[in-house]
Amino acid sequence: MLTDSELIDQVVNAGDSQAFTTLVRRHQQALRYSLRQLTGWNEALADDLSQETFLKAYLALASFKKESAFSTWLYRIAYNVFVSYKRKLQNTLDQYANIESANEEESAESGFNSRCETDLHRDLALAMQALTVQQRSALHLYMHRQCTQQEISEIMDVPLGTVKTLINRGRLVLQEKLAAWQDGKYDEQTIG
Repeated sequence: MLTDSELIDQVVNAGDSQAFTTLVRRHQQALRYSLRQLTGWNEALADDLSQETFLKAYLALASFKKESAFSTWLYRIAYNVFVSYKRKLQNTLDQYANIESANEEESAESGFNSRCETDLHRDLALAMQALTVQQRSALHLYMHRQCTQQEISEIMDVPLGTVKTLINRGRLVLQEKLAAWQDGKYDEQTIG
């Protein structure tokens, strides 16, 4: 089995599209899972962002310097794609603030009123939405992708101290939002 580095060389030097297909297959599932967590389990959006990430990676593959793992470089692209999406969304929301405000209230009500089969996993996803994009991303990479804090620093292009702060503050918010689970009882007001 060829390493990521060998596959990259085949793509860049020989234009081998099969080698890139192998890279996609190797990393697609984990990347899509990460993006699903970042998007609040919006599978269609995560799949779109994943596709955009791989397209950008393919187009920039010749510039990959192999100073870090391919997966770190790929997650950096995915993080930038996600942040770009959030910025575009925010710009759209700013233009249509009144409409979005009504939609958010409706969405929040339907999310909590249909909680008959709720589990900790879903509540964690809801609580993650209370975090800033940077906190959510840092915690996801640290807890779920098991990236080192140095790798997170490279992926997010922020200083190591900032990564530590994002992780610690994000954990505090999650502990507060999920306090009902720690006490063994569920309280909608705690999560919402």
